[in-house]
Amino acid sequence: MNKLKYTALLLLLPLIPLRSQVTGYERFVQLSGIITDKSHSPVQGVAVISRKLHRAAISESTGIYSITTVPGDTIVFRAVGFKRYHTIIPPDYDDKHCKADIILETDTIPIAEVKILPWRTYSEFLADVTKEKPKDPVIEYMNENLASIYVAISNEVNVGISPEAAFKYATEQNFSSMATRNMFPVNNLLNPIAWVRFIGEVKHGLLKNKTFNKPEPAKVIKKKKKPQRK
Repeated sequence: MNKLKYTALLLLLPLIPLRSQVTGYERFVQLSGIITDKSHSPVQGVAVISRKLHRAAISESTGIYSITTVPGDTIVFRAVGFKRYHTIIPPDYDDKHCKADIILETDTIPIAEVKILPWRTYSEFLADVTKEKPKDPVIEYMNENLASIYVAISNEVNVGISPEAAFKYATEQNFSSMATRNMFPVNNLLNPIAWVRFIGEVKHGLLKNKTFNKPEPAKVIKKKKKPQRK
């Protein structure tokens, strides 16, 4: 008799709903939204964690996220460089979808200035600084060229390297650029009007020296013959 009772009980067990297997998470909620910073720029790579369901999601490059949760769950938003943020789904929330846009606050830690030097001790620093270093040949050539330019300018007549000379040179260059309107200087050798004017002035005696006196022909002095002695 007891065996029959046990057999009937085993057959009825699958048909009896076991309340112990019911977790209370029958109503799932799909939480979604956009994660941005204070400047309204989307934040990528934010970890969205559900504490009750032990699930997680990552925000996209556009800041959009989506995660499955339940009423009464706590959702944590965590990202590098931002302060941790959490929100709670109300226990009496009866909708299947929930939208929540999150604004994360940057997390900055001020630290003191750190100077990194390539020397381990002060003695190594002195030894490296006072050590004679080979000169760069490019810099030597440059110094020689500058010296030759200095000598060439100094040897010119009434020209010296001074602030006055630099101002004069800059003024002349400015006047030349204004006269030519930043174009190439005018070459009168290729100007036909200038050639016509030059030829006309030559015909009217441009190249003649009006104060020039024509030299007189030199007088030839004939030598007198001496009388021959008999």
